Amino acid sequence: MQSISLVIPTSDLPSIPAKRYFTIGEVSELCGVKPHVLRYWEQEFTQLKPVKRRGNRRYYQHHEVLLVRRIRSLLYEQGFTISGARNQLSVLRDDADGIGEGPTVTELRHELEALLAWLDD
Repeated sequence: MQSISLVIPTSDLPSIPAKRYFTIGEVSELCGVKPHVLRYWEQEFTQLKPVKRRGNRRYYQHHEVLLVRRIRSLLYEQGFTISGARNQLSVLRDDADGIGEGPTVTELRHELEALLAWLDD
């Protein structure tokens, strides 16, 4: 018996319209995630901070819609746990900030050993 996946693949989600703000209902439709899940994710992922206006209504910006899609992909398609997805997002952010680049520990160790050998001579 085949299992039926109820998760819409990210590639099949509708395109994101060119507008500045999106309501929680719009983000829900654009990302294939229920509004209560989006509110829960706000608590779990510190990067997700929609603007709150009158009556505590949430308004998401374009980059946050993309972030929701990324979180959705990590959890529903790639099988990460909430904690794993949180870690994955921080690794991606660190790489984008340049923190993940540079010499490895092994390379640094070899340089330091060479420097120590030179100092001993």
